[in-house]
Amino acid sequence: MTSAITTNQLRRSFGENNAVDGVNLDVPIGEIYGFLGPNGAGKSTMVKMLCTLLSPTDGHATVAGYDVATQAGDIRLRIGVALQEASIDGKQTGRELLELQGRLYGLSKPNIVQRMDDVIGLVNIGSAIDDRVESYSGGMKRRLDLAMSLIHKPQILFLDEPTTGLDPMSRNDVWEEVRVLNREEGMTIFLTTQYLEEADELADRVGIIAAGKLEAEGTPTDLKRAIGTDLIVARVDGDPQVALDAVRDVVGIASAELHGDELSLSATDGARAISGVAVALNNCAVDVTSLTLRTPTLDDVFLDVTGAKLSASHDSTNTSTEAAS
Repeated sequence: MTSAITTNQLRRSFGENNAVDGVNLDVPIGEIYGFLGPNGAGKSTMVKMLCTLLSPTDGHATVAGYDVATQAGDIRLRIGVALQEASIDGKQTGRELLELQGRLYGLSKPNIVQRMDDVIGLVNIGSAIDDRVESYSGGMKRRLDLAMSLIHKPQILFLDEPTTGLDPMSRNDVWEEVRVLNREEGMTIFLTTQYLEEADELADRVGIIAAGKLEAEGTPTDLKRAIGTDLIVARVDGDPQVALDAVRDVVGIASAELHGDELSLSATDGARAISGVAVALNNCAVDVTSLTLRTPTLDDVFLDVTGAKLSASHDSTNTSTEAAS
């Protein structure tokens, strides 16, 4: 088996609504795959099918080499799942919930003890593991939910918008935990998110879904490069025409435009070209007041692919969730 997840023309309909509409995926073992899209795009529906919580309307999918429609039991033993809203009993301690989860997976008592030690260290719960869950912050609850999904040492981990509603510090903690799981455990991770920064930080490859269709796929760098060049912006104090003439022939500059006292220079590799631009401007009779490099973002990619911006706030009060569709 070389692929952790495959889908072929996978569909899920709710009445007349095609929530997932003919999606083809191939996620290699050991990859972090970011599944990106706005609310209602089909992200959660896709995850629920891959986790065997929803049956496909049409098409075919395998997870860990098993068919989602006919081998659900085999898949569930090999995956971990942390969905948007965790169902956690606040009256129990974190340790009690982890032990219960291990028993539900059929682990022996010594194995449960060992795995609890492993996952508590991985997700950085610390001494709070013996506190009642009702006393946990939102970030702690997310970490406990992640620990519960890891207790049986899954091959593939599904994270459905794992940082929605978290403060920046908790969000960064989750990011680091995801990296550790992938790097040290060799775990394949399927990550759905509304957050462009999250996908850019974590994912080896990104798929963009809109209205149930996979509209683009590739590494974050390749997707950004595919939609346009880098932009170098220089603001000058002096004769801007002199500055424009000085930078036109810099190696790597594809085009140069003047807007008042501001030069806009497009470059295929802005990081490499900007030093030449700085030297050229330094050698002409103008003072440079600012010099910046702007590269395409995943937000630019999403706008280019779908015609709409993917705007999702990192505000810790944001508690939006995706509709089933």
